[in-house]
Amino acid sequence: MRNLNHVKVDNAEKGAELTYNIIKEELESGRLHVLGLATGSTMVPVYKELTKSNLDFTNVVTFNLDEYVGVTATSPNSYAYFMVEHLFSKKKFKETHIPNGMAENLDEECAMYEMFLEKNPLDIQLLGVGENGHIAFNEPGTSSDSVTHEAYLTESTLGVNSQYFENDDKIPETALTMGISSIMGAKKLILLAFGEKKRPAINKLLEGNVLADWPITELLKHDDLIVITDLEI
Repeated sequence: MRNLNHVKVDNAEKGAELTYNIIKEELESGRLHVLGLATGSTMVPVYKELTKSNLDFTNVVTFNLDEYVGVTATSPNSYAYFMVEHLFSKKKFKETHIPNGMAENLDEECAMYEMFLEKNPLDIQLLGVGENGHIAFNEPGTSSDSVTHEAYLTESTLGVNSQYFENDDKIPETALTMGISSIMGAKKLILLAFGEKKRPAINKLLEGNVLADWPITELLKHDDLIVITDLEI
């Protein structure tokens, strides 16, 4: 766990400010060319910090972690819609990439996405964590060697994420997601976790053992991991 930098903050807003400052430093130093993005309520304060800033991302390429299968990019339930609403409509980037969950051939879509990632190595990857320890949609038991793939969501994930679906639409049972190996290819990982529901996952991470049932613990193998949380450990 020698490479894990654990930072305690007062709340999600303070965590977002810290994340912003890290991104700002990397961008202004010329080290940030490719930025990995995440979705969900944890990231909203982070994107608020980015959009209200004067940072110039016009030379930065982005890759999102995941997208639901069978949900159109224009649907309010899609992660593509989330990104436009919270970031892409307010900040211009060189290129933005999100897996296409409507692709006719999902295997080909995953292979192409992974190829793009290999050609554009991630400098920073932002991460949240699920209550069951999943990162992106890499659920418990996902291989550490996994690359971008179609993942079947667990009952735990379906239950938690269904609350965000508008119009009572049923949450899809699968999603396209970067694999654990894809995520670990980033030079720097920033994991944000706020609230008591995230305590079991953060506790497992800080115990320092890599466990297949807790995908978050795979991050312990990374050389540069920053964990930002409001939890007292």
